[in-house]
Amino acid sequence: MTLPITVSTYNIHKGMSPLNRKVQIAGMAAALDSLKSDILFLQEVQGLHLAREAKLPDFPAAPHYDIIAERLDFHTSYGRNAVFPQKHHGNAILSRLPIRERRNLNITVNRLEKRGVLHCEILPEGWDVPIVCLCAHLNLLERDRVKQYVAIFEYVTTYISPDAPLILAGDFNDWRHKSPLNIGLALGLTEVFLDKRGSLPKTFPARLPVLSLDRIYTRHLEILDARLHSGEPWLYLSDHLPLSATVRPR
Repeated sequence: MTLPITVSTYNIHKGMSPLNRKVQIAGMAAALDSLKSDILFLQEVQGLHLAREAKLPDFPAAPHYDIIAERLDFHTSYGRNAVFPQKHHGNAILSRLPIRERRNLNITVNRLEKRGVLHCEILPEGWDVPIVCLCAHLNLLERDRVKQYVAIFEYVTTYISPDAPLILAGDFNDWRHKSPLNIGLALGLTEVFLDKRGSLPKTFPARLPVLSLDRIYTRHLEILDARLHSGEPWLYLSDHLPLSATVRPR
């Protein structure tokens, strides 16, 4: 029997507390380790920030994806999206198993929000084919997200086999709950919380969540469980709460 895997998505807010007053990357790494996930889909991952490194004694020089990966002993892939002279950040996929494919799709539609979708492929133990992992971070405005849904649709239909098991997860900024129709239905995806719980979980802001911004979509996978991680320590780490899902091939 094919073993299931657990995946988690989390916007780590560039390793800082919700109001940017405290460096939290070490606590985030420990908390993510406690989830015992096989694959992590991370957004707002800081690769470099020289000003914070100089100003904050506990802000690490190492890229944040490396800090988390070292704690978990995971493989890493980083998609650099927002690049400035002394800093950059983007999405990252971290995996207990080797990462076989790495591509970064630019879905930026305005100069103020540099966004991307990181594409990796990972072969879980005992699976016949690799799972396609797409880690996304979408814009704040609905009209921008509509353009990004089109870009994701075109990429998936052009470059990914329609038979491949697929997970599209990340921070969709989808407070209007439009993505199940705008991208889910178009690509034949199932949102894991709608499937298992019947509603979308509130993930933002972490201390008093009122908006449902984060998503895990799947295709050609059986959804065994979907979980929102709330309470301590998540309340005091990022401004988002993480989500997890356990899946296996159909």
